[in-house]
Amino acid sequence: MNIGEIKQQNGRLLGAIATRSIDLPQLGLRPVQSQNERAPAYEIVTLNVGKRWVQIGALWPQTSNSTGEVFLQGSIDDPSLPEPLSIALFGTDEEGYRVAWRRPQRRDDFGPVTRGTRGSDTPSGGGFGDSTAGADGGLMGAGGDIDDEVPF
Repeated sequence: MNIGEIKQQNGRLLGAIATRSIDLPQLGLRPVQSQNERAPAYEIVTLNVGKRWVQIGALWPQTSNSTGEVFLQGSIDDPSLPEPLSIALFGTDEEGYRVAWRRPQRRDDFGPVTRGTRGSDTPSGGGFGDSTAGADGGLMGAGGDIDDEVPF
């Protein structure tokens, strides 16, 4: 979902982001000059209530696995936000950027699990192995009566 855009204005990358609960009408991208390969490409800055530019995020270049397209990815965070807002920017410095947001997909805790084999101690069928119950529901191969009493 597109939530804003950033374009060249007087030699600067400026724009806005707006959602139902976030309104950043004056947003800028400040290039980061660093020799560190882990440094972001841009700092995300905005005007605060005192009309000063403050950093609220950063962007790193990424490459799409499926298309090879280069885009910027990062997040906006501020103590006034309930949680960081992950964003991606698509476009170029010259053409401008579309700011996109996507809710992260939650992991299904009860979904299927694929496990690798660890060796000969892993049952051949995977999972928990064969049942220990007989056709009548009783325990097979116990070799005698089971004492159901558990001492405390």
